[in-house]
Amino acid sequence: MGVEPQILENEEARLLKKFVDDLAYPSHCRFCQGLDLSNPNPIHHPSYELTPACNHDCIFCYSNVAVKLGKAPKPGYYGWDNPNAITVSQYGEPLISPRIIEVNRILRKRFPEARLDLQTNGSLLTEELWEKLDFDLVMISLDAASREKHLEITNADTFDNVVNALRIVGRDKSVRSIVRTIFMPGINDEDIPKIAELAASLGVDEMMLQPLTIHKLNGERLREAGLDFERAESVRELLKVAMEAKKYIDVRISGCLLVQLKRMDALTLYNVYKVSREVSPLVKRKKLDEIEKSNT
Repeated sequence: MGVEPQILENEEARLLKKFVDDLAYPSHCRFCQGLDLSNPNPIHHPSYELTPACNHDCIFCYSNVAVKLGKAPKPGYYGWDNPNAITVSQYGEPLISPRIIEVNRILRKRFPEARLDLQTNGSLLTEELWEKLDFDLVMISLDAASREKHLEITNADTFDNVVNALRIVGRDKSVRSIVRTIFMPGINDEDIPKIAELAASLGVDEMMLQPLTIHKLNGERLREAGLDFERAESVRELLKVAMEAKKYIDVRISGCLLVQLKRMDALTLYNVYKVSREVSPLVKRKKLDEIEKSNT
């Protein structure tokens, strides 16, 4: 006689299952092909890449891996006509580029119906610059709750600048403001609820908590920083931290992961691990050069 799955479930498994069932998809992930499990080869929604350069040197960053391997995308628009959403940008720090305001205006004019997302580390965002930008959603990366830990992770003494950027966007209720945080157990798992509390106090709308992807060239840096590799791949550990952060802010986890977790029963969810090791990130979208020509 078989054992009923419900008998094997524990209280923590049931709590995790309810938490996952109740979670909303991240605002940034709306329109992403990764939410459609019937799509055999989903790709991220379009992006405009301004530069692979960055003033941070984060221990986990896929962008610096792509640069080292010569696989970082050239500046330009990667996507298709009539997009629902465009991200500026997925590689490098867009606010380094002197063209950020110009490109923002080009995209708004060329794709007036598209949601425009800004993905930034926030360290260069000022009130003056913010007044010249026009985005619908802003994701600011913050992976530590203190200046010292931020310096260890980013190799940049910019914690106060990032906090100020969260304050700037948190005050602006015309945009969806998001703090984007990477789960690195052994390094920042205890910081994540504190980041959530800090962001909420600054008026930020949402936390997008993402599992870590370990790229080959960053593995040793993460090990030296104290990463617990096994816990980094445990979905249960990710969800437990998300539940703690949820006490302070509207926390959400990556949509392409969440859509799969919602299909799992409590026992599977409790024990599942996410394979999170890759060699280098790749852009699957085509580069289109016509968008700037059409706006000159």
